[in-house]
Amino acid sequence: MTAVVDARQLVSVPELQRAWRAVQAGNFRQESPVAAAKARAVPNSPTWAPGNAEQALPVVGCSGASGASTIALAVASAAGGSVRILECRGTTSGLAAASTAELGPHPPGWRRGIRGDVLIERAGGLPTRVDEVPLPSVPDQPLALTVLDVGWDLRHVLHVPSWIGEQVKTAGVVVVVTRATIPGLLHLETTLSLLGQIRAVAAVLGSPCRRWSKAVWRSSGPMTKALEDIGRLIVIPHDSRLAAVGLDSHQLPRQLLEAAHAILELVGSAMRQAH
Repeated sequence: MTAVVDARQLVSVPELQRAWRAVQAGNFRQESPVAAAKARAVPNSPTWAPGNAEQALPVVGCSGASGASTIALAVASAAGGSVRILECRGTTSGLAAASTAELGPHPPGWRRGIRGDVLIERAGGLPTRVDEVPLPSVPDQPLALTVLDVGWDLRHVLHVPSWIGEQVKTAGVVVVVTRATIPGLLHLETTLSLLGQIRAVAAVLGSPCRRWSKAVWRSSGPMTKALEDIGRLIVIPHDSRLAAVGLDSHQLPRQLLEAAHAILELVGSAMRQAH
């Protein structure tokens, strides 16, 4: 049986040559105007500003499981007054068990709980990027302080436009949290280099400095040592129960709350120096 070939399917040699030259020039695919516009479009990142008398304080972990949620909760608890903490992370919540009462979902995409005078709001769903975290809710009453438990890698926060990134970039002071280990201090130095040392207060969980080994001391970089020299590095004592159980509805250890008060004093002092 003889095959019938449509003349429209035949391609001449000059056409093949032109097609090959187009491939070499990168012009082998023509993008639709709509697709091109979408590729060029840069999404507008929503912005958020605290209330008139409200201060936002970002708390950033220098690495995973650094204890940032613990410090954020301690700072919020120590602040007193009308305070809330926003857990912005996209992974398993570190504050889910910290509430003494759950209040359920709250627009625009948060879950609310309370712990004494502290309002705890946790990002709902599982955002995979920092720009997917919903804007903070409108508070029911004026707030004095909103503690941001950032919960994302700092490089990601600084690179991807988001309201969280704007808060970190424009905050007068950022609390950075790490552990008193060789990896922890190495991560702290990297974090300080990303933030700018002058804007940081460091909270280091672990043994007092006098008990650090020589290897741990040697792992602290020049920015960490400079921060210690100006009094903006505070060591939070290890608590065996908290380390084993994690955050729950039990009262926070006294030593942790004392350290949180000291952090707040350092933040206030740093803010005054910035202005």
